[in-house]
Amino acid sequence: MSIQISATHSLIKDALDYRAARQDMISSNIANADTPFYRPRDISFEETLRAKKEEIFGESNTKLELANTNGSHIPLNNKKGSYKPTLFYRDGHMARNDGNSVDIDVETTEMSKNSLMFNALIQANKKDAMIFKSVIDASSKLQ
Repeated sequence: MSIQISATHSLIKDALDYRAARQDMISSNIANADTPFYRPRDISFEETLRAKKEEIFGESNTKLELANTNGSHIPLNNKKGSYKPTLFYRDGHMARNDGNSVDIDVETTEMSKNSLMFNALIQANKKDAMIFKSVIDASSKLQ
């Protein structure tokens, strides 16, 4: 049995894991910039984290939900327990003569944005931990 520090702790942990996976994906794209016929890949997890946040904090979704009126309908994505990021190919850039469509400028920009978000999540995790540290310190002074 594990102790849950706070409701946001597991959300921050998952966001950090996804950011680390995205950093690896972008690094792989840069490493394969000279590989013929390589298509840059990316990972999308914002919708997954939003669904998990709504489950943790009990916030209702403001979007109109599709009614599942028959048991044989295809189930919707992001039901409880199916939090998985989406892997996709980042297209839209002109491929070079060798078929490679990696744009180093786009990849380094995405890597910078991802690093900023990763560092912001680290800071949020530290602030979350500092709240509990201050409570423990204050309670030790009561004795």
